[in-house]
Amino acid sequence: MELILASQSPRRKQLLEEQGYKADVHPAEIAETISTTMPLDEALERLALDKARAVQPAFPDRTILAADTVVVYGGEILGKPSDDREACDYLMRLSGETHQVKTGVCILTPELEITFTDTTDVHFRVLEDQEILEYTDSGRALDKAGAYGIQDSGFVDRINGSWSNVVGLPMEKVEEVLDYLCRKGCATAV
Repeated sequence: MELILASQSPRRKQLLEEQGYKADVHPAEIAETISTTMPLDEALERLALDKARAVQPAFPDRTILAADTVVVYGGEILGKPSDDREACDYLMRLSGETHQVKTGVCILTPELEITFTDTTDVHFRVLEDQEILEYTDSGRALDKAGAYGIQDSGFVDRINGSWSNVVGLPMEKVEEVLDYLCRKGCATAV
């Protein structure tokens, strides 16, 4: 199946392609602001829907996938850090603690809008100050919600939920929806 991925995340593209989907990247050019006037899951789904709708005019006959991932700790959203100092702060706060990773997803076809949110509980081992500094100095922290990537940090002790959700796209649920769309004949297949 061929999809339009309304995201510039190389990790989302890789997850899709590892499962046999062709993902053409066309990032949505919208403000990625999460509404605080509605529950977080609903706000993430709304942002994903807005991203998908933003690219739909260029691809009216295609299936579009958009997503937005955040880390939640102590009731606070930890998005992508703005600099190394904020990345260090995030990682120090998450050290030895459990947090949630939430991804809002939209799969948009010419006929349907399907949105959902997936949540994974993630427990970090206790981190040493030096390894936090080495990780943030590597530049890998700045483009990731919560300042880490589960696939490259070694910080995670255990998870409860979808590993791929922590990477940026809950593939189990995505595949379930795409399989449903294929059975219904709503998605563009190649």
